[in-house]
Amino acid sequence: MITLLFFAYLKETIGKERLQLGISAMTVKELKQHLASDYGLDLQHVMVAVNEEYAADDRVLQAGDIVAFIPPVSGG
Repeated sequence: MITLLFFAYLKETIGKERLQLGISAMTVKELKQHLASDYGLDLQHVMVAVNEEYAADDRVLQAGDIVAFIPPVSGG
């Protein structure tokens, strides 16, 4: 099981701040594709952190990981 954390508009789109997902090993890229398919999320420009460290799309996720999806921030 991995824990997914969503921030800003992603949280609003899904309707939850966090999800638990039972998975076998998959990459960050595969997870993003899964979320795009199941929830209609566009994660192209979203940063991903695994266990509080930024992660590339080829990072393999393991049970117990915490994956955060951090959208771009704009402001002035």
